[in-house]
Amino acid sequence: MKANKTFNLKKDNRAQVGIGTLIIFIAMVLVAAVAAAVLIQTSGVLQQKAQSTGKQATQEVSSNLMVKNIEGIRAKTNSTNMSDTIDLLRLKVGLNVGSAPVDVNQVVISITDGTTANTLVYAGNEKSYASAGSSNGAMGNFTDTASTNLKTLLTNETTIDSTLTNSQKYYTVEKIRDEDASFSQANPVMNTGDLITVYIATTSDEAVKGNYSQVGTADGLAASGLKSSNLTLVPRTTVNIVLTPESGAATTADFVAPSSYGVKETVQLYP
Repeated sequence: MKANKTFNLKKDNRAQVGIGTLIIFIAMVLVAAVAAAVLIQTSGVLQQKAQSTGKQATQEVSSNLMVKNIEGIRAKTNSTNMSDTIDLLRLKVGLNVGSAPVDVNQVVISITDGTTANTLVYAGNEKSYASAGSSNGAMGNFTDTASTNLKTLLTNETTIDSTLTNSQKYYTVEKIRDEDASFSQANPVMNTGDLITVYIATTSDEAVKGNYSQVGTADGLAASGLKSSNLTLVPRTTVNIVLTPESGAATTADFVAPSSYGVKETVQLYP
């Protein structure tokens, strides 16, 4: 007879234990923690960059100046003794609908008559023409009064590292509409609804020799004498003006002067 055989299955329910297993477990936890930290940090950086890019993009498409019209003014002594050239440009400037505030102190204006090109900064800008590490770049004798600054623009020079002719290097402004009273000569920030006048000197050599006493609202100029802008805006002159704000699109205004100024002191040039 065959003997009965009994088979017994050995139960092995003990897990791996020991330092090796513990090290592996801790390493897995650390790797997961590091990966999570990297993902969180990366997502945070990407979010910040996305917000910054979105803000800059919004400014680029919304911070827009609008030139509503341009008038040319001839220098004169009286109603019958006037310059043959346009010696001051008066630009009426506002903001486009939905535009962000614009700091006029940072707006650069370029103007050319086809022969000469001037690049102008705001008369109160302390940095553009300043000595290295200084804040002395504003137009000499710059004040809080728009009319005084206009007269200084037409007749004076500014000495920094060298002597600058104001009419070749600066422009001035005057507010027309400023409901929140936020616009000033020292802090020329335009908000929605604001309207200002920008003055660009275009005094010609002929006007300087004529010893005229008045240009627009600025009078008593004969004693100081006009300073040449090196621009000559005779009839039929093609003029290009570009206003470039700190952020946002540049604004361009082109016009051709009339074939004759006649007896007009103020000439409509644009649009």
